[in-house]
Amino acid sequence: MRKLYMELIRMRFLTMLAYRVNYYSGIIIYGINIGAYFFLWSAIYGSEQQLGGLTVEQMTSYVAIAWMSRAFYFNNIDMEIAQDVRDGKVAIEMIRPYNYLSVKTAQAFGEGIFRFLFFAGPGIFLISLVIPFHFPSSGEAWGLYLISLMFAFLINTQINLVTGLLTFFLLRNDGMMRAKRVVVDLLSGLVLPISFFPGWAQTAMGFLPFQAVNYYPSLIFTGAITTGRAWELIGFQVAWMLILLMPILFMWKKARNRLVVQGG
Repeated sequence: MRKLYMELIRMRFLTMLAYRVNYYSGIIIYGINIGAYFFLWSAIYGSEQQLGGLTVEQMTSYVAIAWMSRAFYFNNIDMEIAQDVRDGKVAIEMIRPYNYLSVKTAQAFGEGIFRFLFFAGPGIFLISLVIPFHFPSSGEAWGLYLISLMFAFLINTQINLVTGLLTFFLLRNDGMMRAKRVVVDLLSGLVLPISFFPGWAQTAMGFLPFQAVNYYPSLIFTGAITTGRAWELIGFQVAWMLILLMPILFMWKKARNRLVVQGG
């Protein structure tokens, strides 16, 4: 079974590689996003050396790595699940000798690897030629970041699985999926670091899984927190991964019992 999932990861990676136009446009888009946010935050800081607990240099790194992280954890498996339900393809997938949700996760992982290596990597290289920012100086810092990034991918994928599984019950939830994307980008710290939100908002967001998607790995990358605090944030990510697993298993069990095929 492990060989099956490894093959699915490889096939999705090669599929992404086949679309050369998307590859080149992806590099440009990520470069533009990073550059735009850098100049925006440079204007916001002005003569200030520190805002929201981050120095100008740390914010520059935060902006770059936030988009680099998004390249890895971002996926559209909720929309893919919704399309499978509408087309009736999901009925065939359910009788095959593998777990449908695990297959979707493996495909998303293959896509994430491609985006990370061929979108984010070249994009940050191009931006680094004109925008100065600092990479972690130690192997330990890189290791903590990559561990946190992996959990960020799993948590974001679980959120997408929950949204996609709602299609079994709502039949059409396109608006909810689009709204989910906006909410995740905002509350994960991609658009605005969590430390810039009011105190009451930060407290409320602490009870939600979204900041574990982007804010935690980006904060670890900038070096704005200690190693002990980094492990603490990774522990929070593990907790959220286990919490989100429960509604997914419950919804999947219910979904298989009430599947209504619209297409096919």
